[in-house]
Amino acid sequence: MEFYEGACELKLLQTLEGHTDRVWSLAWNPATGTADTPLVFASCSGDKTVRIWEQNPSPSSSSSSSSSSSYSSWNCKAVLEDTHTRTVRSCCWSPSGKSLAVASFDATTSIWENVGGDFECVSTLEGHENEVKSVSWNASGSLLATCGRDKSVWIWEVQPGNEYECVSVLQGHTQDVKMVMWHPTLDVLFSCSYDNTVKVWADDDDDWQCVQTLGEPNNGHSSTVWALSFNKTGDKMVTCSDDLTLKIWEMDGTSMQSADGYASWRHLCTITGYHDRTIFSVHWSSEGIIASGAADDAIRFFVEDKDGLVDGPSYKLLLKEEKAHGMDINSVQWSPGEKRLLASASDDGTVKIWELASLCTGNGY
Repeated sequence: MEFYEGACELKLLQTLEGHTDRVWSLAWNPATGTADTPLVFASCSGDKTVRIWEQNPSPSSSSSSSSSSSYSSWNCKAVLEDTHTRTVRSCCWSPSGKSLAVASFDATTSIWENVGGDFECVSTLEGHENEVKSVSWNASGSLLATCGRDKSVWIWEVQPGNEYECVSVLQGHTQDVKMVMWHPTLDVLFSCSYDNTVKVWADDDDDWQCVQTLGEPNNGHSSTVWALSFNKTGDKMVTCSDDLTLKIWEMDGTSMQSADGYASWRHLCTITGYHDRTIFSVHWSSEGIIASGAADDAIRFFVEDKDGLVDGPSYKLLLKEEKAHGMDINSVQWSPGEKRLLASASDDGTVKIWELASLCTGNGY
């Protein structure tokens, strides 16, 4: 689908309140959002809790209400509490949607499962020296990665009976590691850090090692890298930074045939001049729309500029929501499923659900 400026509008569907401190992170359950399974997401906060939110079933089409009410309201279905003693910084659902991993500043990561309608903590992972900042499952759900202020990245193998075995502790970053994320199809792990780099980790005969560092010398960021996200096919990646830019990276297909078999990544272009405060979050939708959330309280949307510039690929601003929240935006996440929904989390303690609607057709699809 071709997108152009002025062709979309962002509708606020609902503001969700309940957290009593800043909301750090959001995670949509990937197994929800189908015809018979309502959308579910988790939010985590400085109030030491995780909240599980579920979309109410849509009212029947025969109701006399307006079409927008088919985006029914959201309810908090559960509060996961009394487990962590400090801020809950990050959460991530397993690919099956059955397990939720929760990373906390108390140096632990908890694993939760929905057992007969109630969420139970089934495992606690210990090992980091201090704050755990991020957690991520690989595509098959067999590996879990965590990272933290102790500059390390841990890889855990899922064992039967809710056991998790640490198979590798990766030392390579020189500062606080802000985020870990697995590639959507390959067992390759990416981490970004306060040391201004993104590191790529791969397994060589059960020996995990850093196979590439994306830093300032190879057109990388000049300040803290806060987050990264992959496009649908996994051949491109976007990173966001304290240096006020987004950078697009491309997997070099030719390197797959190289001796070590690891694809290398190269800088494609830099999206600059749109942000004047730190960009904390970025997420690439399945349709190719990049959303960013920043310290200026705004959400921005970018798409590839298809006008065929001679200089190579470039991206343009599709839309900017000026005051999307009252304070810093820490996380923006596109929902799974057909609807073009985005959730945002902020220091103002709220989560907001948005719909990016296309004006040409009226309903956004």
